[in-house]
Amino acid sequence: MPEAIGRDFYNRYTPKISQDLLGCFLVRQYRKCIYRVIITEVEAYRGLHDLASHASRGKTPRNKVMFGRPGYAYVYLIYGMYWMLNVVTEKENFPAAILIRGGIVEGEKEKINLGGPGKLTKFLGIDGKLNGLDLTIGKKLWIESGQFNRKKYQIIKTPRIGINYAKHCKDWKWNYSLGKKK
Repeated sequence: MPEAIGRDFYNRYTPKISQDLLGCFLVRQYRKCIYRVIITEVEAYRGLHDLASHASRGKTPRNKVMFGRPGYAYVYLIYGMYWMLNVVTEKENFPAAILIRGGIVEGEKEKINLGGPGKLTKFLGIDGKLNGLDLTIGKKLWIESGQFNRKKYQIIKTPRIGINYAKHCKDWKWNYSLGKKK
């Protein structure tokens, strides 16, 4: 039986971890069911100097999880209606996280595309109650390396989405997604 990815995986350079998460499974134990979503899109946020990061203004009650140990869930609400799921990365007291932006659920009869971080969290029942959850213990919510075949895909790198306010940081190609090889 697959297990949750361990803490050492998350204690590395955030853009590298972002690429390694593509094709992994986000697993949610919810309402007596287990849901497995193939991660297809992520975005990296790293350090106090990343103007797109919540940490760019320092540590606050909202973002304090980002300053914690790697491998924890950082979940917050935007626009008063959408929950965002992030995975905390790198060393403690260095704020870094990866936003899970999209995934695919492959069922027996259909494939459900969860493009967009709000759509993904809604489908999986992820909300603020999971903020600060240890993703390495394999309960309620975790990530597995799984059996997904990434060889058919390439990693596409683009600027992050919806951060025009972030000056020069808006151009960093820290949005990563899986695309079919040509």
